[in-house]
Amino acid sequence: DVNESKLDLDIDWPGVFKHAQAVSKTNPFWNELSGSNPFVHDIAASNRNENNKCLSILNEKPYLFSKLSSNRDSLDSSGDELDIDCLLRKSSTRRSARSKSVSDFLDIVDNRRFNFHKTAPQKTTASDMTWLQNDREAYKMAWLSHRQLTRSCLDLEAMSHSPGWAQTQATDIHVVCKLNHEGGSVQLPDSDINIHVPVGHVLPGEFQEVGLKAILNPPLSCNNELSSTVSPLIEITLSNLNTSKAIFLEVKAAAKVKNDPLSQVMSDIVCFFSLNKEGPFKKVENCYIYQDTIQVKLTDLSHVMYAVIAIQASKIQPPATNVWDYVHRTVSVGIYGPKYIHPSFTAVFTVFGHNYIPGKLTICDIKKGGKSMPPVVFQLWGKHTFLLEKPQDLNISLMSCDPDFEVKMEDQSKNIKKEELKTGEMVHQQFLFSMLGCKEMHFFVFLVQIKILKSSQVTQFHVTTPDPAPKLSGIINRPKRLQNRKEIKSAPWLLMPTIKYPKFQDKTLSVNSYGVALKTVLRQNKIDYLLEYFKGDTIALLGEDKVKAIGQTKMKEWYVGVLRKKIGLVHCKNIKVISKEQAMNTADSELTTRNLVEQIALPFKKLTYIYSVVLSTVSESVYDWRALAEVLGYSHMSLDDFNEAHADKESERVAHVVKRMKQDCHANKKKRLFLYELIVALLKIDCQGLVARLTQDTIILTLAVKLGKSWRELAEKLARLTKQQIEAYEVPHQGKNGAVALEMMWKPAYDFLYTWAAHYGDGYRDVLQDLQSALDKMKNPVTKQWRELTGALILVNCMEVLRASAFFKMEEEE
Repeated sequence: DVNESKLDLDIDWPGVFKHAQAVSKTNPFWNELSGSNPFVHDIAASNRNENNKCLSILNEKPYLFSKLSSNRDSLDSSGDELDIDCLLRKSSTRRSARSKSVSDFLDIVDNRRFNFHKTAPQKTTASDMTWLQNDREAYKMAWLSHRQLTRSCLDLEAMSHSPGWAQTQATDIHVVCKLNHEGGSVQLPDSDINIHVPVGHVLPGEFQEVGLKAILNPPLSCNNELSSTVSPLIEITLSNLNTSKAIFLEVKAAAKVKNDPLSQVMSDIVCFFSLNKEGPFKKVENCYIYQDTIQVKLTDLSHVMYAVIAIQASKIQPPATNVWDYVHRTVSVGIYGPKYIHPSFTAVFTVFGHNYIPGKLTICDIKKGGKSMPPVVFQLWGKHTFLLEKPQDLNISLMSCDPDFEVKMEDQSKNIKKEELKTGEMVHQQFLFSMLGCKEMHFFVFLVQIKILKSSQVTQFHVTTPDPAPKLSGIINRPKRLQNRKEIKSAPWLLMPTIKYPKFQDKTLSVNSYGVALKTVLRQNKIDYLLEYFKGDTIALLGEDKVKAIGQTKMKEWYVGVLRKKIGLVHCKNIKVISKEQAMNTADSELTTRNLVEQIALPFKKLTYIYSVVLSTVSESVYDWRALAEVLGYSHMSLDDFNEAHADKESERVAHVVKRMKQDCHANKKKRLFLYELIVALLKIDCQGLVARLTQDTIILTLAVKLGKSWRELAEKLARLTKQQIEAYEVPHQGKNGAVALEMMWKPAYDFLYTWAAHYGDGYRDVLQDLQSALDKMKNPVTKQWRELTGALILVNCMEVLRASAFFKMEEEE
């Protein structure tokens, strides 16, 4: 529909500029704002020159900016290199396209999901196009006017070269929680700062909203020779003062009083309290201290309160020189940087006077090219904590461990004075990294070294940078002539070394141990993936690892075994394990590698998957499209079968093969199942790591769907999630009635399971086993009917025997 794709063009453009002029005369910050914003600067200048041509052009042709054709080739000369049509076209999100922010744009880039719909060509002349492309100033004005001055504009030219600089949204570290008569606890995310509200704090039927906020720089009045803060300044807000019981603040301090008698007598961990941010602060008497944790009873309640934990000394007695001498004091450092790395970027080394290190940090004094930047939000890249016995001068140095990157010479080493540490404030130093040469960007590791001057003590740790910014191809349209010129001048791409996948061999499995059945087990109710056997049967055991899973009634330990061409679990107590040499008759327990692959992949016939995720994961991980095509039955395919779009990258060719197989399976749904055939093929080219990843992803997704609202019980068992934490997972998916619809309950379940599994790193076997154990212990175990997780455990336990039997070893091949 053409009308739907049109922009809202009914903007009073001349009125916009009149508004801008009026604002500039009344806004005391206008000059400072325009100093760092080239677009606003243009309007500021126009006030001094009423005959400015930029304004007159737009008054003559007010709708020209909106009439740009959606298929233009280039906006390169405009200075922002962005396809503005992409931003202004009808948004796929709930927010209207006209109000898109820079952070929205970065989300578009990050997801790389572009679905350009062709709109009806609008009437515009070639000369109009040329005029707007070549007149940079007019383009700036059009952009600014379309935004109607509703948001602060950025230097888009700087942004196009370094998207990380565009993240200027402010970050506050705070949390708000609503509690009823039953009370509860509120924790500041990623911290050891908690508020405990007892039962009966408010009357039945009433509520208390508790807010917690960490202010990184503590009050200066609490840092002196006799006192030193060891926590951030904590802002506590309460909505309801009609209370009957006090609340408790619990904080883990960044210090512990030394055990010697003098320190124990002379110093203590205390809490300073005030109703004002600036103070004055008074010492709270009702405190309970255990090692480095303090619990404070707050009775003098107000809507807004401030508290800070400190080490206080009654007096300084030689040989002590200040309060630090009485405690073991830890110093926390954080390394911050942009969300993505670029050919040139700044890393920020930050020292905190407490052990709270936020995940994001706003830095206001960044300079780029000698020019002050707007406040920039940096992400936490790495952190470290070390013991500092007294305030001392520190020397900080950052060294790249990758020859492709270096730290700017004058930034390689910087000092932090002991006087700065004494104040307890956050102190930071900036280090500028740059890339050497014109190689392809990649993440790298650098070393952070902290030396204590006048001492031999050195602390060091490594930090891994994030990935480079996603490629902007697809929304940046450069002229073809520039692309061609770049291709001619640049060195040819280094081809990825060809990975030769091993040849799958269909032969009898090589088994090292067997089990003799000590009793007969025949089940009236057949259970998938559990073997049945007669007393005296010889069962081939595929590995020595045991699987924990529920049987008919209780949890047991099982071996993975083979009997009469079937793979399944056999209860460890029902067999006697014997060696290969002791086995008498093994004919019933023989199996070929082809049968093994086809059986262990069976769970994938019933698992739920997201096709786009499977496609991208496989295309990124398989390096030879021919090898995959051959095992999928497309050995007849050649390069001629690929169109121009798939001819360049190996990943595109792999994706093309997978898509072809998906289409064929879809056309023959009754006989062919896409995911099952894909897993069998990947096992046949020995892509076991990829199979493990797909197994974990599909199990988590399927389980989330199976569990529904029962995910709450699983979350309690797996991670001891509280009611509030469970609600936090569900809030983003709540409907208009404030509850999560049953058919949407899989979303918070998936969010939780994905986050929980991420803590295991590469330990996919432990993820699957711990899931199985937790599910089996539920009141109504999902695993009684849904046995695919058991099948997945059999799969991962058979990978070693498959690799040993089905593929030549490298030395044999030579």
